[in-house]
Amino acid sequence: MLSYRHAFHAGNFADVLKHSVLTLVLEYMTRKDKGYTYIDSHSGAGMYQLTEEYAQKTGEYKDGIAKLIDNPNIPEALEEYIDLIKSFNLKNESNHVQETQLNLYPGSPAVAKAFSRRQDSAHLFELHSTDIEHLTQFCERWSKSHVKQSDGYEGLLSLVPPPSRRGVILIDPPYELKEDYPKAVKTIIKAYKKFATGTYILWYPVVKRELVEKMKSNFTESHVKNVLQVELCIKEDTTEYGMTGTGLFIVNPPWLLKKQLEEILPYLKEILGQAQTTYTLTQLIDE
Repeated sequence: MLSYRHAFHAGNFADVLKHSVLTLVLEYMTRKDKGYTYIDSHSGAGMYQLTEEYAQKTGEYKDGIAKLIDNPNIPEALEEYIDLIKSFNLKNESNHVQETQLNLYPGSPAVAKAFSRRQDSAHLFELHSTDIEHLTQFCERWSKSHVKQSDGYEGLLSLVPPPSRRGVILIDPPYELKEDYPKAVKTIIKAYKKFATGTYILWYPVVKRELVEKMKSNFTESHVKNVLQVELCIKEDTTEYGMTGTGLFIVNPPWLLKKQLEEILPYLKEILGQAQTTYTLTQLIDE
């Protein structure tokens, strides 16, 4: 059993990018009355306590969501994400100004739950023995949610195409194993053969640039169409250990998403970034 716990990293800059995109995609899906299926291959615990030992030990959220939560001049495209985070947290009123007391940060299942309607369903996969307990408890009162302690790659492939023919799939592995980089892409390629109209969101860390480049080539050499790549790198690439950036491959993004990211990325660079911070937004594969 692998040991990765997302509680150490909840609310960091990578989560901000990933969950702001997920929020925009799910909001777009709810613009139609017809239901959709949400599939999360590596769900984690569902909700994270930022006041507990794990998050406090690394303090990564302090350089992520904490810098944004009460920051003025939030771009319009980022407002729904920020409002969502605020909805999970208590507010204190000081000198007639409301400030957010940041105690909780939602994982991707909690983001999905916030958008879920009666006609929508969710399938959530997690292998970690502790996180699956937290996830199961979190989803107890979420009708039409299905939690499984099983392999998320295989689970995803068994569920597509969904009955509604509308779906959002998030693949967010811990990348403890190098095999996750090609495996995640290959899983999307296989799923795309069965369900070419779904929206797939694949998160990745920038640890070794060559691993990301290989993911790109795997996509470009496949039959998958309409792939948008977004990346936010806080530091320059390095051969030393540690994550310097984060990115997403998005298959079949909503037509508004690229424009929304053009608004969000400069803001994230300004508020979360350093002197060497960069971002890229590329239509990797045309429609």
